[in-house]
Amino acid sequence: MSEPHSPTGDLRITGFQPLLPPARMLEELPMDEEHAALVRSSRAEVRRIMAGDDDRLLVVVGPCSVHDPAAALDYAQRLRPVADALRDDLCVVMRVYFEKPRTTVGWKGLINDPGLDGTFDVQRGLRVARELLFEVLGVGLPVGCEFLEPISPQYIADTVSWGAIGARTPESQVHRQLASGLSMPVGFKNATSGDVQAAIDGCTAAGHGHVFFGVDHDGRAAAVSTAGNPDCHVILRGGSAGPNYGPDDVRDALTLLHKAERPGRLVIDASHGNSGKDHERQAVVTGEIAAQVAGGQHGIAGVMLESFLVAGRQDLGDSPLVYGQSVTDACMSWETTEGLLSDLAAAVRARR
Repeated sequence: MSEPHSPTGDLRITGFQPLLPPARMLEELPMDEEHAALVRSSRAEVRRIMAGDDDRLLVVVGPCSVHDPAAALDYAQRLRPVADALRDDLCVVMRVYFEKPRTTVGWKGLINDPGLDGTFDVQRGLRVARELLFEVLGVGLPVGCEFLEPISPQYIADTVSWGAIGARTPESQVHRQLASGLSMPVGFKNATSGDVQAAIDGCTAAGHGHVFFGVDHDGRAAAVSTAGNPDCHVILRGGSAGPNYGPDDVRDALTLLHKAERPGRLVIDASHGNSGKDHERQAVVTGEIAAQVAGGQHGIAGVMLESFLVAGRQDLGDSPLVYGQSVTDACMSWETTEGLLSDLAAAVRARR
C-alpha cells in the first residue's frame, strides 16, 4: 500500500483492490434480449401485484444466501416447473442473495468472498454473481436480491426483478438513496426491533429523488441524481419484540400505511423474526399466512420463504460441505417448500 496522501488520512486502511468498471463487466457479460424481456415483464408483474391490480401472490423463495452456484442453479431448475404450474395464482421470484449483513462478523456473501476462505476476491465474486444471475434467468425465473453495498448494484441490478433493503438498514440514508435509483420494485423490511414505521419511512424517502455520492458506469466517483422509486413496499419480518405476521399485526401495519398515504399492500417474510430462525417453524408460519389470505386479507400481497435443497444449516469449515444446505440461516427443504407453494396457491384461489 502506498503512503496516504494526507498525514492524517487512511491510517487504518490496509489496502485497495481495484475493480473492473461496471461498464466493462457489462460489456464482457452483456444482457441478451431474451433475459431483458424476462426482467422487464416480471418487474411489471410485481408492480401490478403490489399495486393491487393483479390478485396473485408474489412469492420470493430460495436460499438464505448463495454459496454454491451449482446448487443454486439446481434449485432454480426444480423451482421453474412448479412456478409454471402455479403461475395463475403465484408470481414466483427466486431469492438469489449475494450480500449478507452480519450482526457482528462472519462470511459476508459470495460477492465479498467467493472462495469462502477469507481471500475476498471481490472482482471474481462480482463476475460469478452476474454469471449465475444469467443462468437463473436462462432457466426462466426472475430473481430477487438484497442490496447492501451501494456500488455493487451497478454490476448486477439490470438482471434483478425485485430488490430488498434488509432489517438492519431501513433507516439508513445510504440505502434509502440507493433504493430511490433502483429500476425494480424494492421491499423495505421492518427494523430488527420490529419497528414497522422505519420501513414505511424508508419507502417514503426512497420515493423521492436524491443526490448522493456514488460511481458512474466507468467507475469514476460521481454525484448520482435519482428520480425516486415509486414501487417501494413494506416487508414484515418480525423482530426482537416478537413475530408480526398475525392478523392483528397485519391490520396494524396496514393502518400505518394508510396514515402515511401509502398503498395498503405488504409482503410477509415467514423466516427471520417471524419464525425465530427455526426452519421447521417457518412452515407453520407460512400456513398461518396462507389462512389469512384464504380468509380474504387482500393486504397481503407477497410472502418470502427461505428454502434450499436440504433442510437446516451448516457452518463453513465443515468438511465436506453438505450439497444444497445453507451456510447462513437455516432453510426449509425443497420437498417442504414445494408443498407450501401449492398451499399458497390454493389460498389465493380461496381469496378470489
